[in-house]
Amino acid sequence: MPEPAFRPAPGPVPESVAIVGAGQTAAVAARTLRRRGFEGTITLFGEETEAPYQRPPLSKEYLTGDQERDELCLLTPAWCAKNGVDLRLGTRVTAIRAAGRAVELADGSAEPAGAVLVATGGRPRRLPGVEGDRVRYLRTLADADRLRAELRPGAHVIVIGAGFIGSEIASTARGLGAEVTVVEQAGQPLGAALGELMGDALAALHRGAGVNLRTGEKVESYRETGSAAVVTTSGGAAIEGDLVVVGAGMVPNSEPAAGLVELAPDGGIAVDEFCRTSAEGVYAAGDVASFHHPVFGRRIRAEHFDNANAQGMAAAKTIAGRPAAHAAAPWFWSDQFDRNLQFTGHAGGTDRLVVRGRIEDFDFTAFYLADGVLRAAFGMDRGGDVAAARELVAARAVPDPDVLRDEDADLTDLLA
Repeated sequence: MPEPAFRPAPGPVPESVAIVGAGQTAAVAARTLRRRGFEGTITLFGEETEAPYQRPPLSKEYLTGDQERDELCLLTPAWCAKNGVDLRLGTRVTAIRAAGRAVELADGSAEPAGAVLVATGGRPRRLPGVEGDRVRYLRTLADADRLRAELRPGAHVIVIGAGFIGSEIASTARGLGAEVTVVEQAGQPLGAALGELMGDALAALHRGAGVNLRTGEKVESYRETGSAAVVTTSGGAAIEGDLVVVGAGMVPNSEPAAGLVELAPDGGIAVDEFCRTSAEGVYAAGDVASFHHPVFGRRIRAEHFDNANAQGMAAAKTIAGRPAAHAAAPWFWSDQFDRNLQFTGHAGGTDRLVVRGRIEDFDFTAFYLADGVLRAAFGMDRGGDVAAARELVAARAVPDPDVLRDEDADLTDLLA
């Protein structure tokens, strides 16, 4: 698929901006527009009735009760009023109109806009046949509120999917005293993203914390009795539990822009490193955007907090006439079973893994190389290593493997 047309000269700054979506990306974009001196109209459309809030704590601190509702807020109605941001909550955008550029709303009305930023994020992938009163998904604050009331000591929670969301829910549920069974069709948790060896390390972490982790098994059927949820797997097991939480990935909410912009094979909206789509005046950022990364030379759709922040800022700067490319290596973190997990880069196409520390102690950093070039790093309780690796990945560094292994070597020296 050809890349969206590159337009090196900034176009005229629009008089109005419509931001479709009300999550992290949208909030950061609105703040950045005002900080960059944009004086035009900003209208932010959100389907939920909640003011923009943080999502990462929903599977961790908020779910455990360690963080409360007011601590999640990103943009208060008071800030929006003070800064001239028209916050339209409970309002769904159904389409973006090319002619005259406007957003069409579910009630049949349309709002004109000089520029449109699509920051609609994504929705949980639904599993066919897995439906019922005991089935839960986690994406919204309402989802978290419901799940928060149900996770209790002694409850048996069945988690389908061992990606980051599924793994975090499993960790949180165990911490609250619930019994947890995780069903994952791949051979290891996050094996596709991290590789077999690191996936095995995550599996050991979960099993050591008492999770019944069943890898290499798919869900064959689901049913509910009067007192239990029953998941039957491809391995022939019939697992009974009180609750089923599905964490089977996410589908990008690209529908409002469908037919107007190019879509990537992963269903995301294709953008360049300035968050520009193939349609003039239409931008996309965050979970919904599939962006061409100059370091990896391929499209990446990153469903993480740091990317939402970075692309929200990049899109706003481009709209405000001060384009700055988003070229940082992807980075995300997860807290599971009192361990801090961090990853940076993109492990696809790598051919060598160099490990610093001891995997069996869950205290290590794994460096992913491709023809000697550092492309990614994954660490448990090694935030400093991963931070340095992120800069090395962006610089396309060719580090000495012996230095990477050496616990006494300072990785920041490689940045000189």
